[in-house]
Amino acid sequence: MIAVVALMGGVAVSAQDYSPAFRPDAMDDRPAGEPNQVMVLATPHLSQWRDRLRPETVEPLVSRLAKWQPTAVATEDSSGLLCDMMRRQPARYEEAYRSYCFDPSRAALATGLDVPTANAKADAMLADWPDIPAPAMRRTLAATFLAAGEPASALVQWLRLPDSQRIADGILTSDLVDLLKARAQRVNETDLIAARVAARAGLERVWSVDDQSTYMGALQDEEGYGKALTHAWDNEATKARIAQSDALASAITSSDGLLNLYRAFNDPSYAIEAYKSDWGPALAAPSPQGFGRRYVAYWETRNLRMVANIREVLGRRPGTRMLAIVGSSHKGYYEAYLHQMRDVKLVDIAPVLK
Repeated sequence: MIAVVALMGGVAVSAQDYSPAFRPDAMDDRPAGEPNQVMVLATPHLSQWRDRLRPETVEPLVSRLAKWQPTAVATEDSSGLLCDMMRRQPARYEEAYRSYCFDPSRAALATGLDVPTANAKADAMLADWPDIPAPAMRRTLAATFLAAGEPASALVQWLRLPDSQRIADGILTSDLVDLLKARAQRVNETDLIAARVAARAGLERVWSVDDQSTYMGALQDEEGYGKALTHAWDNEATKARIAQSDALASAITSSDGLLNLYRAFNDPSYAIEAYKSDWGPALAAPSPQGFGRRYVAYWETRNLRMVANIREVLGRRPGTRMLAIVGSSHKGYYEAYLHQMRDVKLVDIAPVLK
């Protein structure tokens, strides 16, 4: 009996140090064919500087990224299909839907397509897409992408048209043309960087891989939740991050200044400092409701689903060279999760940003 108790006690102790024998990242085999390559660009959310940034300021960055010749571009946007699912469950997702989803209703009116049907049509068109599509085909695909809830991919089609062909035609009504023209002027990393890189690289779309569908249940005490996290984030690492960001942001109106910001946000040290500033202190927050741990559970779940979406895209065409553009706080998690996958090779973005 004593031996059994001791054995049980030993299991309880050793369980704390258990690690799996199977680690895909430690395998030394080689997948067949060309590897999937993923280069992650950490970005600030550029919309905060919409009054200060112009497309010409971003041009040196766009040019560098396009020269890497990606064959896929992924963005921190929720897909039309995910948003359609969220829209149908307002009790859970109404706030997230309103905050993060594109409204396809104008395109639905013009095309007669709902989101699932429009996605299926876009897939069918691209499956039989010619090397040199007629301008009318691009306009039709742009309208279809808008109805599918994929405005960034619609913008890629618009940007690939010659200026003389950026006109209303067929299901691409004048209302949708106005929408695309406005989209082309928006200051955010999806429209200003991702869509332009994709168009310049000769791609037909971008991939929306964000996932805002995480549902952690009711908080019961939202004020207490906010106070717990605010207290956790009040630390020296956070103060240092804010000071660094403010100093870099003061120079973003010049191309060199913007590139310096991207170089800093993509430095390996940034992800470590972000953890020390954010999720590490949150995990240690002592609230009896476990608010910090609930927050980190949400964050890790979201990042896991985003990386799963990336992996799904890579599986469509093995040997893909993907540029994944994501908010700076996500990059560390992106790369940590992707690094575990045997058929994914991470690419250092530092040489591209030089």
